[in-house]
Amino acid sequence: MSGYKVPLSVTWVGGPKGHLRLIDQTLLPSRLEEIDLADVESVFEAIVSLRVRGAPAIGIAGAFGLLVGTREATSTDHFQEILKASAIRLNASRPTAVNLSWAIGRMLKHFGDSVSLLPFEQWQALLLEEASLIQTEDHEMCRAMGDHGQELIKDGFGVLTHCNAGGLATAAYGTALAVMYRAHEQGRNFRVFADETRPLLQGARLTAWELSKAGIPVTLICDNMAAQVMKEGKIQMVIVGADRIAANGDTANKIGTYGVACLAKAHNIPFYVAAPSSTFDLTLADGSGIPIEQRKSTEVSSFQGVQCAPADIDVYNPAFDVTTAELIRGIITEKGRIEPVTGANIARVLAGN
Repeated sequence: MSGYKVPLSVTWVGGPKGHLRLIDQTLLPSRLEEIDLADVESVFEAIVSLRVRGAPAIGIAGAFGLLVGTREATSTDHFQEILKASAIRLNASRPTAVNLSWAIGRMLKHFGDSVSLLPFEQWQALLLEEASLIQTEDHEMCRAMGDHGQELIKDGFGVLTHCNAGGLATAAYGTALAVMYRAHEQGRNFRVFADETRPLLQGARLTAWELSKAGIPVTLICDNMAAQVMKEGKIQMVIVGADRIAANGDTANKIGTYGVACLAKAHNIPFYVAAPSSTFDLTLADGSGIPIEQRKSTEVSSFQGVQCAPADIDVYNPAFDVTTAELIRGIITEKGRIEPVTGANIARVLAGN
């Protein structure tokens, strides 16, 4: 992958009784450090605290997290007990991104389908195989999304993105950023405008860092500058990732995405979403049923540990918002582009038709 220098965000070290290794994304961009996790509570904490983040990446971490939980199993009953408890605990870590429950559900189904007639000693190896397959498939899906979307970025474009949907948020390469990486590899010249993404600055800390490492020109802007940058004619398209997409195309993504979509519509700028098929939740008719995670008040009332608001102030801190389908020009998946965004087109593309 020419020009792509971001290391893997999630890695499994060793055999079935090995451990999970993550880039601690809370330390970026000042420090690039990895942490090793050997129990379910450590994996839970890493997901909740955003040491690992991004819908596909936390799905992968959750899959490997189940394997971490079963390392100490001593019998068939003990294994099943630990597996069930680990799944419940990890599923509770972050409610909005559907990839987490999707990956854990797939792991549990694999366990149920594959191990009932096998010796206990082989069960962990099978879970490792399945978690590794989830990771490999995500990497392949990211590359495919890049291929399906790269032609949208033309020479001279300004591309706005919000939050981080790159290699750090996936197995590798990214979703929205995969489109940019692939266009860059094709020799196109363009500039990315990265929203800082308050309150935790995923755009400033992570997206700007990733794009810089890849050699793609990037300009960092505050969230409240997007309208002005659009008005000045610097933006020709917007592309973001997603954490859950309903059957009609309503899309949950990092808080602030809905506002960017409204601004794009007001300025007649096409707004695209890039997400793998695992991010779709076809059990939900529309975005009204997507659970929105509420995070702690100190993320807003303080900045890097420094109090920046009255100590007793009320804070509202939803981590995500929902962009309605009519604001989205198209959704880029590993199976192709969904454009226009309708329930029928979503069902058709996801079915491979």
